[in-house]
Amino acid sequence: MLQASASQPLIVGAGPTGLAAALFLAEHGVAARLIDRAEEASRTSRALAVNPRSLELLRSSGVAAAIQAEGRAIEGVCFYEDWKPLATLQFDNLPSRYAMTVLPQARIEALLAEALAWRGVKVERGVAFEAMEQDATGVRARLRAANGEARTVAASLLLGADGAHSQVREALGIPFKGHAFPEAWPLFDLELDDPLDLDHAHVDFLARGLVFLLGLRPGLWRVFGDVPDLLSRLPRGARPGRILWESSFHIADKCADRVEQGRAALAGDAAHIHSPVGARGMNLGIEDAYVFAACAANALGGAPGWLADYGRLRHPVHAKVVARMDRLTALARGQPAWVRLARHYLFPALAGFGPFAHKMQNFVAGLDEPTKVR
Repeated sequence: MLQASASQPLIVGAGPTGLAAALFLAEHGVAARLIDRAEEASRTSRALAVNPRSLELLRSSGVAAAIQAEGRAIEGVCFYEDWKPLATLQFDNLPSRYAMTVLPQARIEALLAEALAWRGVKVERGVAFEAMEQDATGVRARLRAANGEARTVAASLLLGADGAHSQVREALGIPFKGHAFPEAWPLFDLELDDPLDLDHAHVDFLARGLVFLLGLRPGLWRVFGDVPDLLSRLPRGARPGRILWESSFHIADKCADRVEQGRAALAGDAAHIHSPVGARGMNLGIEDAYVFAACAANALGGAPGWLADYGRLRHPVHAKVVARMDRLTALARGQPAWVRLARHYLFPALAGFGPFAHKMQNFVAGLDEPTKVR
């Protein structure tokens, strides 16, 4: 079992990014302290797809195999216009041993937590981060327990993996720049009579938006979109049944101005948020966690400049992915009119063009560039 100390790294937020960061640190022989303000693990799932890059990074921990055992591989994405076939993006011939895999985020978090517990690291729940100060020797963070008790703890390093409304980012005074789209995107997990191929995700372009469908298992589908009366826009003959979960979200494309400051760093949604259209959000956070753990282990080993390297390595990636997602979101929304025309005439041609299709496959799979540590 790993031995913890009073100056161990502190990770704020036990979503996929925070859990993965603690797991990757454990693989480097470093026991992190992991806290989350929620008293229970989430039972609902925004993210659903684990890409090949994330599975490659999680291979040595055994979590990739566990995800594969529970999840379901998908072969690509089918695009439509008013449910008339438009183009298909296949995920075959990816330069990875792994496939795009469907598994709800809540189960991914549970598998990460189980792997951590096996290594002697448990999430401290009902503990909120409030403030911090730091110097060249370490970080002092003020935490508050669910019973209202406040205490200050010492940490060698601090990672803010506490989501889009990050208290760590606010405490560091790091701007979070970008923009938001105005419309709400309703989301449903509901019973459907398998109206489409389960082996593909399905995107239907409408005049001013889209409908997205992904089979979670036979008879159960995730549906979201940005059009009124979403469930009336399903494929012909599809009859929605019982709704197991429904929610709504807004899309914003933002990046933190920087992702490291002294002995503190940001990762996951605390560092970047964007549209779910390309399935990169949770996966990009897992990449952050991997690079942070490697840099942090080196910093704790006597090379403090490595934490600055985390920012140098990850911030350009965040900016690139968010910019690309912003363009994809504009395409998905179909606004203004010239975007709809491009979507109708140009997109099918590009999807059938080998180099472009290959580039898009690798982007969605997270294989567009190496996850660099050096």
